Amino acid sequence: MTAGLPAKAEHTKSLISVLVPARDEAGSLPRLLPEICAALEGESFEIVVIDDASHDNTLDVVATIMTAHPEVRLIRNQSSAGKSGSLWIGALAARGEFGVTIDGDGQNDPQYLKPMIGILRSDSRVGLVAGQRKQRGGGSIKWLASKIANATRSRVLKDNTWDTACGLKAFRLEAFLALPYFETLHRFLPALFAADNWTVKHLDVIDRPREHGVSKYGVLDRLAVGIPDLFGVWWLSRRRRTRSRVQSTEISRTAERS
Repeated sequence: MTAGLPAKAEHTKSLISVLVPARDEAGSLPRLLPEICAALEGESFEIVVIDDASHDNTLDVVATIMTAHPEVRLIRNQSSAGKSGSLWIGALAARGEFGVTIDGDGQNDPQYLKPMIGILRSDSRVGLVAGQRKQRGGGSIKWLASKIANATRSRVLKDNTWDTACGLKAFRLEAFLALPYFETLHRFLPALFAADNWTVKHLDVIDRPREHGVSKYGVLDRLAVGIPDLFGVWWLSRRRRTRSRVQSTEISRTAERS
């Protein structure tokens, strides 16, 4: 647990760091965390749970799970940092070469973790693999809000992604930490990785119904909060694309000059 921002960890090659942001998910984590362990059997991995100042007994539940699963690590936010803030805190503390995000509510299926990592390993040009939900839980209003937000974002950013809100994503951790941080970062990862000259791949996934708790994000959060950031990301992406096209070579002090 930590009272402040963790120091950036040294990365271990081939280690997978699974980042699980969780706020009031004491009912979901006892099923989800062992499922992640089973899905990554045979891999070198860690699971970093970021308890985002939960009001329930999420902290105690994860502490109990840690006794049976030493791969699980626990970070406690003393005050809520939100989803993007929690992911950033977890990424700073993560020790892996690759990072994978999965929501703590149990709706994302861990069976997709290995395939996503496999895509990253198969091509060094790929910086991000983003899950896209062919089928998802949630009510019709939530679905409509996400559809409107995704259509608006896709039209403005041209990021070739029709579902950025999916919690399943895999990326190179150092590339993720090189991105500019802001509070709704997780909604714009495909555009930001592309702006940094990384190839972005997609994987179709199917969400599961939520069995415990309630959604932490409402319709107004998805529309009113996201739209101002959308145009900020549009501006930022244009600037970063210009920078990423510049090729430089270091010249040694003793090199001959023609």
